[in-house]
Order: sequence, then C-alpha cells, then structure tokens
Amino acid sequence: MDKLKVKLQYWIPQHGLTRLVGLFAAARAGRITTAVIRWFIKQYQVNMNEAKHADPAHYDSFNAFFVRELKDDARPIAEGETVITHPADACVSQFGPIEQGRLIQAKGHDFSAQELLGGDAALAKEFDDGEFATLYLSPRDYHRVHMPCDGTLRQMIYVPGDLFSVNPLTAENVPHLFARNERVVSIFDTEFGPMAQVLVGATIVGSIEQVWAGTVTPPRGNTVYKWDYPATGDKAIVLKKGEEMGRFKLGSTVINLFAKDAIRFDESMALGEPTVMGRPYAHGNATANEA
Repeated sequence: MDKLKVKLQYWIPQHGLTRLVGLFAAARAGRITTAVIRWFIKQYQVNMNEAKHADPAHYDSFNAFFVRELKDDARPIAEGETVITHPADACVSQFGPIEQGRLIQAKGHDFSAQELLGGDAALAKEFDDGEFATLYLSPRDYHRVHMPCDGTLRQMIYVPGDLFSVNPLTAENVPHLFARNERVVSIFDTEFGPMAQVLVGATIVGSIEQVWAGTVTPPRGNTVYKWDYPATGDKAIVLKKGEEMGRFKLGSTVINLFAKDAIRFDESMALGEPTVMGRPYAHGNATANEA
C-alpha cells in the first residue's frame, strides 16, 4: 500500500491538482467554507484555543483559516543573544552536519545543498561543513514561519519543481525530494554568518508567501528567479528573531542551513520530536561571522 501511495504521486497531475485545491481553498463559500473548516479542525485535532480567532465562522476562506494568527502570548520567543529559536511549529524530520555538500533526506537518501539552493555553487559553498535541519509541518500545525534569529535579507530565489507530498513516507521513497520540489529560498546575513531558510512546496500547497514580497508562488513556471536586496539603507529588509517571514497556504517543510561552526543544536533536538515556534532550536557562535 505504501508503494502504491508513492507511485500515485508520480502519476497524478501534481500542478493541476494543486491549482484546483488552491481555488477551493481561496473560495468564500459561506456556510460550506465554515463546515469544511470545522471538519478539518476535528479531523486533525487543531488546537483553536491558541488562535486569535477561535470561531471557525470568523474565517471567510479555508486559506484564511489555514494561516490563522495566534494569540499574542501563544508563542513566547526564547531570550538570549546566542539563542536561535524554532522557526515553525513542526516535527524534526532530519538534522545534522552538511557533509561533502550533502544533506540527509531519509535513510538511504540524500541531496546536495547546491541542488536545494537552485544550482548556485558559490552560494552552496558558504554552507560547506555547516549544519542543517529539516522541519515538517503537518496539517494541524500553525503555518506561519518566523525568524530563528535576527537577519538581513540578502537574496530570495524561486526554484520551480515538482509538487510531491513531503510527508515521512514520501521522504523515505522519493529520491532528492526536497531538491526536486518547488521551493522559495531566502538567504539572510546574521550575527552567526549566512543562514538559508527554505520553504518547500508540496502537493496542494496553494501558495508560498513572504512578508516582503507577498505571494511568490503561484504563478509557477520553469525558470529560476533571483532577487537581490541591499544590506543597508531604507530598502534593506531586516527582521528580528521571532518575526514572521513567510507562510504556507496548506502545509509543507522548512529547511535551514547554517555555516561551518556557526551553531550547535539544542539538546532538545531529536528525530521525530515536535517543535514549537519560539523555543530554543540552536545556540549560535557569533565568531563564525568573523571567520
């Protein structure tokens, strides 16, 4: 059955299905929308007590519900200049060293940082011998993505690709999954050196948005696009730890890359463990930025 589930993903029209679901998710269908939201909350045991608006009828579309805001005190941000915090409510899929430019996807599968970052060899080299973490957002999770630490945006890259599901089953069976799926790469300069925060698309992920750019995808295409941003001045984009940086309309995966000797992961990190946005993720070494 698992093999069939994986094979079906190769056969289905991934982009067509995603567009169709995206249209439904954006529809403002009144009671029908509310009924679907209530079903989803029950099916996936979504905790609405922490939502800023707990009543499903408040949301005029499924998308609005899916990227719901939380109460102001729902996710306190861990303090400390060297404390790097989780960017999202998720589950730890993989984490560890980037070895010979490659990241572990699952047992028996890996992929290169260069592939993940859209084929840019010079950019990938900045993360040689560094650390990475892959965080999987399930349907029940809060789907806004936040900054793990203070950072200045240097570059954004849109990389076109497939739209396979990114659940654990697919990660274990689809080679190069995260380097073949559509994704939006954001490169930040931080006190701890360069950091990549990659939002990976998936089947029925209606869109990926960034706070500085709005909707990045759709529209979709076959071209890698890059946007460069100034490091200083009025047009520099500087985000503080805990600030929202992007969101998924329907769930997916966040991958972080850090430079060599920049961080050490918090002792709470373990495969399969849930993460909570704002709690300690890693501890930074500010001297890495001086190397």
